[in-house]
Amino acid sequence: MLVNFGLSVLGILIFLFIFWKRLREDYAGEVIFQSGTCITIGIGLGWAFAAKFFPDWFFWTSLLGGAAGLMLALIRFGMKFYETLEAFIISSLPWLGLVFLKDSVVASSLSSFLAFIVILIMVFISYWLDLHYKGFTWYKSGRIGFAGLALAALIFTIRSFLAISRVTMLSFVGKYEAIVSGGLAFICFLLLFDLGRIKK
Repeated sequence: MLVNFGLSVLGILIFLFIFWKRLREDYAGEVIFQSGTCITIGIGLGWAFAAKFFPDWFFWTSLLGGAAGLMLALIRFGMKFYETLEAFIISSLPWLGLVFLKDSVVASSLSSFLAFIVILIMVFISYWLDLHYKGFTWYKSGRIGFAGLALAALIFTIRSFLAISRVTMLSFVGKYEAIVSGGLAFICFLLLFDLGRIKK
């Protein structure tokens, strides 16, 4: 119980720090903190709902709760959609990684440990993309948000592929996983396409 609490607090602190760091040049600290709080509360409510009723769906209910918090922040503070979405995606990775790390230790799960390693790789990929995406000649708009959406599309594509391959992993929901993850990957690619268009 104490370990769960400690890792949750650590995950929240890391999330809020990265979220603030990515948005600090465009928004006041109070706005960023309140937005991050909305998101973390949404994630917490989603996780609590899953723990009570649908344990296997905790990833998706937490994601839905976080997305609801994100939309509330966008509406309330008038924040830019793609920039804030990217901050949300990238800031969530270390927190998700801690969830898999804890499960790999507590349940001696190799799949969770491999998922933790993948999340670490994704963190490095996100920073590499963040530094170099403006140099991609085919990404003509050069707008902020590429790294976050590309990463989300990659993660959901991997989840869908693993589900089709019948790999068992924490937070997978059986036959529905491939459909839900594949659908979200498609949406991320569509948003990425929209983001990459030149706005006249």
